[in-house]
Amino acid sequence: MSKKTGVIFFPAFDWAISPTHPEREERLLYTRDQMFEEGILDLPEIQQYAPRMASKHDIARVHFCVPNVEEQVLDAHRIAAGAAIDLGDRVMAGEIANGFALVRPPGHHAMRVVHGNRGFCNINNEAVLVEYLRKTYGVKKIAIVDTDVHHGDGTQDIFYHDPDVLFISFHQDGRTIYPGTGFTYELGGPGAYASTINIPLPPGVTDSGLHYVMDHLILPILKDFQPDFVVNSAGQDNHFTDPLGRMKITAQGYARLTEKLKPNLAVLEGGYAIETALPYVNLAILLALAGKDYTSVVEPEYNPAKFKESPKVTSEIGRVVEELQEIWAKRHQFDKYTLAKGTGFYQRTKPIFYDTHYIEEKQIEKVRVCDQCSGFISLDSQAYHPNGKHYRICAISIPFQSCKSCQAEAWESYEQAKGDPHFDYIYLQDKSTDTFMIYQRLGNREIRSDG
Repeated sequence: MSKKTGVIFFPAFDWAISPTHPEREERLLYTRDQMFEEGILDLPEIQQYAPRMASKHDIARVHFCVPNVEEQVLDAHRIAAGAAIDLGDRVMAGEIANGFALVRPPGHHAMRVVHGNRGFCNINNEAVLVEYLRKTYGVKKIAIVDTDVHHGDGTQDIFYHDPDVLFISFHQDGRTIYPGTGFTYELGGPGAYASTINIPLPPGVTDSGLHYVMDHLILPILKDFQPDFVVNSAGQDNHFTDPLGRMKITAQGYARLTEKLKPNLAVLEGGYAIETALPYVNLAILLALAGKDYTSVVEPEYNPAKFKESPKVTSEIGRVVEELQEIWAKRHQFDKYTLAKGTGFYQRTKPIFYDTHYIEEKQIEKVRVCDQCSGFISLDSQAYHPNGKHYRICAISIPFQSCKSCQAEAWESYEQAKGDPHFDYIYLQDKSTDTFMIYQRLGNREIRSDG
């Protein structure tokens, strides 16, 4: 028998932002009932597994949680990320062909620095998985394709300067929906130009428009990039019944996308039409992953007469695809030193709003521009909480592929920051040695964790 499709189901029964919030446990209860009723989990091609917890170190490998992992991350978050890790292990071991982590809470709005919950997310499940695979198995090139209606701004932030992680996000145009980002000019940092590809689409895109993007842009880029592992951030709020989005994608459209993409692993993200979309889309995606016929999965509210794409929408899709095709074709002509402006560092200032906890963050990001590697990242982050609490942190991240010179300079920067009285916490995240450090100014306390 050929390898199976693995699935982990974790509805997080004991966690919700509020009983009536769109991101609550009912999101997956209807999906569970649908799968049981259809007998999908009894198919020989599908194997269900129990989730496990991601470790605190798995999370610290990705995030700077302020003040620490324990304060920001609940067991539900660790289990959701751990489910993705578990399926990743099974794919790498050859036990399963692919997998689907049907989990919540979602994660793709969680950025490198975490001061609280934003976009319903505390930690980034896909990013935790990706960094685990790179550390544990030495996977070199990974592609993340985000199919959520909202731009995956957290995933983009985490991998914006990483040339070995290709992040592709198609989403409803940020001028019309949260989080207001994800435009075509957001292309990655100086050492990772065009490793970020954003495809902002107008409201009203149908299955035909979506698959035009797949066939003419996403699949050709993936063919050029040649990833060793493909992750689908499987947001389902592009569905025509979703209350937060304005797109017109169907369960069939999602299933055909999955069939074409052939992800090693899909991880559930958004999707808030609890009864009318999620049971059908999840079922269709799982069948597509398992190589089973999904053509009978049709939503009761589906009416073909209502799914004609307007010429204006079709024209805009074509324009965006053409623009990004040209950018991708000319990516090797980019000179990373133009962004450093003769200083040796690329710098940008980012205002970040936490819509769930109403935290305002002001962040200055600096990246060393290096001939030998993609450099290292230093962050000066200040967060203002509505209760009057204020944190200022310095956080330094050393990538897996960092050269010896950048590693040494980054450690020196960490030691220097420990002497700056303006910072409450100083963090060092050394992925090259899998070491994580926190220096707490109050009490002059330093914590070291080695994986």
